[in-house]
Amino acid sequence: MEKIAIIDLGSNSARLVIANIIDGGYFMVVDELKEPVRLAQDMEIDGFLRPLRMAQTIKTLRTFRSLYESHNVDKVFAYATAAVRRAKNQKAFIDEVQTACGIKLTVISQEEEATFVYQGVINSMDIPKGLIIDIGGGSVKMIYYNRRVMIAQDTLPFGAVTLTEKFANYSHPEERALAIEAYVTEHINKLPWLADLDPETQLIGVGGSIRNLGKISRRIKKYPLEMAHNYRVPFDEFDTIYDTIKPLDLDKTARIKGLSSARADIFPAALSVIEAIKSYRYDNVELKELVISGAGLREGAMFRYAAPSVAEKPISDTLGHSIYTLLHHFNMNIDHAEHVFDISMQLFRQLKVLHKLPRPFVKVLRVASMLHDVGSSFKFYDHHKHSMYIILNSNLYGIPQKDLVLAAFVAGLHYRDGLESLDIAKFRSMLSEDDIDAAKKLGVIVRIAECFDRSCGGLITGLSCDVLGDSVIMKTKTVGDCTLEIKDAMEAMPEFRRAFRKNLEIL
Repeated sequence: MEKIAIIDLGSNSARLVIANIIDGGYFMVVDELKEPVRLAQDMEIDGFLRPLRMAQTIKTLRTFRSLYESHNVDKVFAYATAAVRRAKNQKAFIDEVQTACGIKLTVISQEEEATFVYQGVINSMDIPKGLIIDIGGGSVKMIYYNRRVMIAQDTLPFGAVTLTEKFANYSHPEERALAIEAYVTEHINKLPWLADLDPETQLIGVGGSIRNLGKISRRIKKYPLEMAHNYRVPFDEFDTIYDTIKPLDLDKTARIKGLSSARADIFPAALSVIEAIKSYRYDNVELKELVISGAGLREGAMFRYAAPSVAEKPISDTLGHSIYTLLHHFNMNIDHAEHVFDISMQLFRQLKVLHKLPRPFVKVLRVASMLHDVGSSFKFYDHHKHSMYIILNSNLYGIPQKDLVLAAFVAGLHYRDGLESLDIAKFRSMLSEDDIDAAKKLGVIVRIAECFDRSCGGLITGLSCDVLGDSVIMKTKTVGDCTLEIKDAMEAMPEFRRAFRKNLEIL
């Protein structure tokens, strides 16, 4: 296994990510570190990086080096973006970093940066048509893709740090916000490709300020899952947050629950950028919400290294790739996981007349059935509960957060315990009674499917179900002695009766 370090030196903050590269095109982050550097601060004066900011950045990069060296990484990739790209003293700074830290900075172009961000998003989200906005400290990237192909991109020459400085002379916060909105709108008016957005385009947000917006939103409504990726902020909710923060001075803004103290001064400017973009009069599309991506430039770089083919074509099965990443990371029995999923799908189709669940529940079933055993990597006893916890905190790509929660509970139900032992009350605000009923049915399906591969030998290859009166007759197709499999599956009869209101017979 190979281990790499990726440094993302932005205009506001520097980030280090350390990841294990797993054979087959997968990666798993094992450590990370973030430090505010404000490299773009005061650059608006004359275009030069300031000595104090450079010194702080070099100090941070030395810290990064000590951390990644302790991990014995095989390769280091250090990317510098907008602030260094625009700096008139770029070469002197890069040379000083090389001398002081032994780190070779690569200054990536606007196009390269946009490609990394796009690849981070497209390989981690199941959104076929999107307008990505990445709000950095010194620039705002806007990227449009359709049918998972990047169509257009532009980089606006300002970010949350530089906008905050540029409009610092406004004494009233609300006037400053309106001025920033107008300034941003003036620039996006110059992007002709915005007139060609597909009507189904969704707005996707990348960057620390956007993740912080999601955190505030979750705090306000006491959202039970603390996960940034794929979290959605409806625009009416954004308006409430923006209207609350817009008139506040810095002291009051810093007291907002969920807002990072290191970002409090530049956060209002970032919100003004979002407001300008969401309120822009697009010809063909009406944007209704902001979908937050936890993946951006760094993840794009990791995807490019672990699976070089993404440079030509995105991963076709985002969720599947993410599931297999976990299976490989935990060294699970992949043949068993695939067979349990196959049997689960056969049961899902055969019992359709009873459960009546629509196609989207297949994603839930896929995650739960393939990862039902992942908790045994921690401990076999109560492994269903450990599997539930791992899925719940897995940050799986390509699945809505609500479906991820459902999949976690389905995996938790694949053993003998009922919902009352799985602490579902915490997530009631996310799930309807119909959702909970669906979880119970899918939990029984996964339990029977696991029983049908109890010896991990693929002995039961198929099945058919006949619904006769108050009974379901389940006939199995076998390639060997399945006594153990049938015996285990019969123990699920009480749960089957409660979930489907039918008796179960297995032949």
